[in-house]
Amino acid sequence: MKVTKEKVKKGFKKFWFLLWKDNSFKGWIFSLIFLFVFIKFIFFPFLNFATGTALPLAIVESCSMYHQGNLFSNFNDWISRHEEKYEAVNITKAEFQSFGFKSGFSKGDILFIVKANPDKLKVGNIIAFVSGAGGTPVIHRIISIKEVNGEKIFTTMGDNNAKVLVPGNNLGGVDEREIKSSQLVGRAVFRIAPFAGWIKLIFFEGSKPESERGFCREN
Repeated sequence: MKVTKEKVKKGFKKFWFLLWKDNSFKGWIFSLIFLFVFIKFIFFPFLNFATGTALPLAIVESCSMYHQGNLFSNFNDWISRHEEKYEAVNITKAEFQSFGFKSGFSKGDILFIVKANPDKLKVGNIIAFVSGAGGTPVIHRIISIKEVNGEKIFTTMGDNNAKVLVPGNNLGGVDEREIKSSQLVGRAVFRIAPFAGWIKLIFFEGSKPESERGFCREN
């Protein structure tokens, strides 16, 4: 038993040295491989389990929820330009001011997502959902909820969009008029890192339509 403990101790010291103290090329490669394995097979599976969703961290890929100035935007100035479209769906300025993410978020922001319980979702919540168009989940604000045959049905709209997306009025073919519970990916609860997602997005900018490239501006 003593020999086994010594071998374990020696092996751990070697592992620790390679991971944190070895500045050689071999040490760097070992550290990168370890981080990849840890993040992919330990960190994310644990996060998926803890949050109850397959997408606990979401990079915002569009400008549909952008507010001018974003983090430093003036809510009164912004709502004065958008108040009419929300009044059309029976959401007042006072009600909107009580919503989470009342200043929206921007392309490249990383959001923390948790499981969305359809029965607990409210108008104003930000949800991630898969649309009929497939592809990357859409992250928009709920503007209405109805119940059909005991199932909650949601309608969303991007804060920076002029109207609800339906096939034909958007490039992605997204339909957000009647989102079923089975389409829900999760609910956004807070922004983890503003703009940090650009580290990934920058590699895909060239493949996007020209109108969707670059930093956000208010529509």
